[in-house]
Amino acid sequence: MPRASRSSGRDRASARSPPWHGYGSIVSNRAVPVGPLREDLDAEHYDRLRRRVLWKLPTGLYLLGSRAGESRNLMTLNWAMQVSLDPKYLAVSVEQSAVTHGLILEGGCFSLALVAREDRQIVRRFVKPAEHDPEAHTLGGIAYRDGVSGAPIPEVAIGYLDCGLRHSLDLGSHSLFVGVVLDSGLAEGSDTVPVLRTEDTRMNYGG
Repeated sequence: MPRASRSSGRDRASARSPPWHGYGSIVSNRAVPVGPLREDLDAEHYDRLRRRVLWKLPTGLYLLGSRAGESRNLMTLNWAMQVSLDPKYLAVSVEQSAVTHGLILEGGCFSLALVAREDRQIVRRFVKPAEHDPEAHTLGGIAYRDGVSGAPIPEVAIGYLDCGLRHSLDLGSHSLFVGVVLDSGLAEGSDTVPVLRTEDTRMNYGG
């Protein structure tokens, strides 16, 4: 299992990644394309082509909550999916240099909040570690409550899944965290509200 990040409020990757590193291709910032590469195409050309295809994979755009002790964070995330019916497992992939990565490992919990499409601007607040105001009970200026697991759930969520960490897999740049769903909920009247997706914004991540 990867070691937990020791970051206290700033991302350890800030020296090598742009402040909006939560969105934008990781691979595009590398000098050498990541293999395997096709032998019949120029490496850089194939790298660009591969990123374009990967960016077209449909994904939601969520707020991922994490907590360890009294430290809490919300992070914009699009790599999330249900991976088991019995038990009800939810998987999220988090960059190992992120503050959230360390909080999930240490705290053993996370939450995933669904955001309404009309609230797309909110997710931009959380591409960097969120400022936590314990007295006001806000993260990045957004009110939250603690879920069953202890992870923060933003009040703007139109739906949420609250999870206890069960598995962690080192994938290189990221870790895959698999949590069992301990609690879930939908805001009143949210059944017909469109859920925010990456394609609803000019953001992209992956490739």
